[in-house]
Amino acid sequence: MAADKMVCVQDYEDYARKHLPKNVWDYFSSGADDELTVRENIAALQRLRLRPRLLRDVSARDLTTTILGEKVAMPIGISPSGLHGLAWQDGCLCMMKAAASMNVCMTLPTFATSTPKELVDVAPSALKWFQLYVTPARDFMKRLIQHVERLGYKAVVITIDVPVTGNRRTMSRHGFHVPPHITVSNFGEELKRKYRFPADATDPSLSWKDIAWFQSVTSMPIVLKGVMTSEDAELAVQHGVQAVWVSNHGGRQLDSVPATIEVLPEIVRAVRGRVEVYMDGGIRQGTDVMKALALGARAVFVGRAPLWGLAHSGEQGVRHVLKILKDELSLAMALSGCREIKDINRSLLQHERELPKL
Repeated sequence: MAADKMVCVQDYEDYARKHLPKNVWDYFSSGADDELTVRENIAALQRLRLRPRLLRDVSARDLTTTILGEKVAMPIGISPSGLHGLAWQDGCLCMMKAAASMNVCMTLPTFATSTPKELVDVAPSALKWFQLYVTPARDFMKRLIQHVERLGYKAVVITIDVPVTGNRRTMSRHGFHVPPHITVSNFGEELKRKYRFPADATDPSLSWKDIAWFQSVTSMPIVLKGVMTSEDAELAVQHGVQAVWVSNHGGRQLDSVPATIEVLPEIVRAVRGRVEVYMDGGIRQGTDVMKALALGARAVFVGRAPLWGLAHSGEQGVRHVLKILKDELSLAMALSGCREIKDINRSLLQHERELPKL
């Protein structure tokens, strides 16, 4: 289907479901156990209603914002989904070029199919963060972190919700394995053999005391990805990180945890503006972005949505998905009486259970 026939993210998802190989679709789309949290990430957003304010001049709207001091064109970034090459040849580079063209942040995953340097080569001035899965090989971690810092990456995003890998039944049923032609560029062969990549390339001993070690090896801001409680948000602030990223790993780790939009308010209250707060999970349209911003997120990140665009038409598809989300957010702002991102606040939201019953 031509790109001009794709009018929303759902169109791209439907295309990817139909055209990707079954095991690749399962890898990207599936979650843990019964996949309750996968579904709830979307359903919880749908239970929130917008309360538009009218008769405001919305003839000009500004979607720009900053994240960790860097200006971006909109409060939407690309999450660190791994193995982009399964969806499109040079998929990681396509993601980077699309992000650069839309002036949004690209988060390069540890399990990337392109090197950090290759992303710099195709988009030298674009905003790049690096996501880190922590392995027991601390020397390797140190080299990798300092390597991306020298290349100009602006933050390290430490994923903290994978002490072990979640039980992904759908992938297990269909026997997913990384194909031989897919290269995980950040891992050498020795590390792949030692940690049975990708299942065991994690460190179950990771704890709060390790944050100081990361701070000792880099001057980049540290973002903790996977925070789901106010208690951990407070600990993150106490340990001196610069941002927390509300995430349940797209429902791929512990099933039956709440949707991210449901826990976002308590985390925003806990940090009290001391660090920035981001969110991912279930974002499929511009009104979803607006709801997260209204509840206090500085920005949202999308993982599966750009993957569906990538599966359709590579860089062009990713760019179009981002444009769809941007245009939908701009439209939602206009129809809600918001001229700037700072105008989006909690007064715009109402939960469906609060609606009057006739």
